[in-house]
Amino acid sequence: EYIAKNTIYPEDSKTKGVQGRVVVRFAVEKDGSIDQISILKGVAPDLDAEALRVVKTLPAYEKPGLVDGKPVPVWFVVPITFTLK
Repeated sequence: EYIAKNTIYPEDSKTKGVQGRVVVRFAVEKDGSIDQISILKGVAPDLDAEALRVVKTLPAYEKPGLVDGKPVPVWFVVPITFTLK
């Protein structure tokens, strides 16, 4: 929900009609912070940059991943779809 509300469609891609799904990977660290953000599948440079920007602004997770009761980093893969209506 946070990503959907905070993603801004880049004007250049909007005027050119560029659409697609950017796949972003990131880690939620032991303290709940977001780190190691990367693009697994890109669409266009400005759409990729916007996907990275919005993931970098994610608030810290309140609860980190746990294994045997101990906090551990957890990887997430999130598709961010850019579509024009």
